[in-house]
Amino acid sequence: MSVELNMEFIIKLQDLIETESSAEVLAMLEGLHPTDIAEIMDKLTMDEAKYLYLQLDGEMASDVLLEIPENMRRRFLRVLPPEVIAHQFVEHMDSDDAADIMGELEEEVVEAVLSEIDDKEQAGDIADLLEYDEDTAGGLMAKELVKVNENWSVQTCLKEISSQSEEIDEIYYVYVVDNDNILKGVLSLSKLIQKPTHSKVKELSNEDIQSVRTDTSQEEVAQIMEKYDLVVLPVVDQIGRLKGRITIDDVVDVIREETGKDYQMVSGITGDVESTDNVWRLTRVRIPWLLIGTAGGLTGAQVLSSHQDTLNHIPAMAFFIPLIAATAGNVGVQSSSIVVQTLAAGTRKFDTLGKKLLKELGVGLITGLFFALLIFGYNYLFSDSYKLTLTVSCTLFIVIVFASMFGTLIPLVLHRFKVDPAVATGPFITTMNDVLGLLLYMGVAHFFFNFLG
Repeated sequence: MSVELNMEFIIKLQDLIETESSAEVLAMLEGLHPTDIAEIMDKLTMDEAKYLYLQLDGEMASDVLLEIPENMRRRFLRVLPPEVIAHQFVEHMDSDDAADIMGELEEEVVEAVLSEIDDKEQAGDIADLLEYDEDTAGGLMAKELVKVNENWSVQTCLKEISSQSEEIDEIYYVYVVDNDNILKGVLSLSKLIQKPTHSKVKELSNEDIQSVRTDTSQEEVAQIMEKYDLVVLPVVDQIGRLKGRITIDDVVDVIREETGKDYQMVSGITGDVESTDNVWRLTRVRIPWLLIGTAGGLTGAQVLSSHQDTLNHIPAMAFFIPLIAATAGNVGVQSSSIVVQTLAAGTRKFDTLGKKLLKELGVGLITGLFFALLIFGYNYLFSDSYKLTLTVSCTLFIVIVFASMFGTLIPLVLHRFKVDPAVATGPFITTMNDVLGLLLYMGVAHFFFNFLG
């Protein structure tokens, strides 16, 4: 759909909403995907979006609600009564999606919505999920699953599966539990229907199964599902009782969310922020790391001020300050980014801290030597000061080596102390290496111009 046609579509839809022509509105929306309807709603006023939304049937309404931006969804839910939220949306959602939506509401509204849900078992499942932190396996999982007792026969098992699967869109696996609901294994439907009806489930189930606890972080969940190429992952409590399952679509959302956070960290933005947030919030999340950058800049200014005599004596040194500072920051960010990427992937491509530092030392030495010789050649051709040529070249070599080591060490140390290492690839590394570069530059210049005669 072109932009022009899209705008024409929106204008026509707004006219129909204004005249409350519900049948015509639904006709225009017929065949559209929930994501497309959510995009249309984002272009309407709140009153127009509310009218359009209330015309949708329960299942479509619940799907659209999950697709609209979080800020818009919160504003939208605030103007709806609890009974509408319960019957129009929540009752048509899987428990994990319903819990996510309910988690955006005020506590008293949550209680009111839960009391309006007709299916009390569903209400109980949602209430249970709300007890878990949203960034854990418990917060990601859905309660809907199919489970059978290990002592059942295939015939009994098939009957139970038919009964349990009524509320489940897709059945990936059948989970096998004992009399205490302890997860014992997993069973595929294809294997189940191929076996004699008198066979016992215990004899057919695969006991080699990956699972996570309810308190497992969402990052670790994503890593496990990626590592073992899983489309669904069972969740158990501390003693192994089956509590729910996490599907691949939930993990895709986690990966997208974590990637967004890492990009924000790299850019020096703290907190969870969206482009649709208000000006004050967008400003507030940027200021902390900008303050660090400002502090680093002021520190660098003090370094230069304390060596003002050197700069007055050799003014040409000032021409290379941007080169030294930029190189230090860039090298540090490169080194830290590789480490952060390795840590984020959950892999250990390096065995020990010492081994990794030695590898980066080698990279730093080779890279530093290359650029030192490059700058030496440049200054040799265009500068008549041999000491300045040596100063810039030696400083660049030392800065690259130090920045490589520093950029590697900092994220590893942060990871060791349970701090998100993604912060190390942002303004922190850049600022620290800028200051380090200036200190080394002035120190090397002092040595060459004062001690070598």
